[in-house]
Amino acid sequence: MDRREALALCERWLPLWTGNRPEALAAIYADDVFYRDPAKPDGVRGRAALLAYFRKLLAGFPNWVWRADDVFPLDGGFALRWKAEIPIGKTVVHETGMDLVYVKDGLVTRNEVYFDRAALLAALKG
Repeated sequence: MDRREALALCERWLPLWTGNRPEALAAIYADDVFYRDPAKPDGVRGRAALLAYFRKLLAGFPNWVWRADDVFPLDGGFALRWKAEIPIGKTVVHETGMDLVYVKDGLVTRNEVYFDRAALLAALKG
């Protein structure tokens, strides 16, 4: 995957994380996807399981916004350095992190999300 292709996917994919549209977000992923983030360290397998996870996750954070900071092409995918703004009550948590993303036939087949969620967890505790 080249840089242009990776950025084009990010332009379609990252806005789907905002607005509590789990079905639209899950549609970017392959049927046999593997997804992992700090809340799911063992990961989630398959689009149906991922959709169930996204329904809960996006309902809890409907107004967060994710933006690509940079992409690093890999064979079959890319690494994404991102920035996020996560509203928690009257506070906005600013996060940075990295995703490992593999793509086949235009769909994400593997997505691993890495970031230190200490600030997010502290804001959730109030």
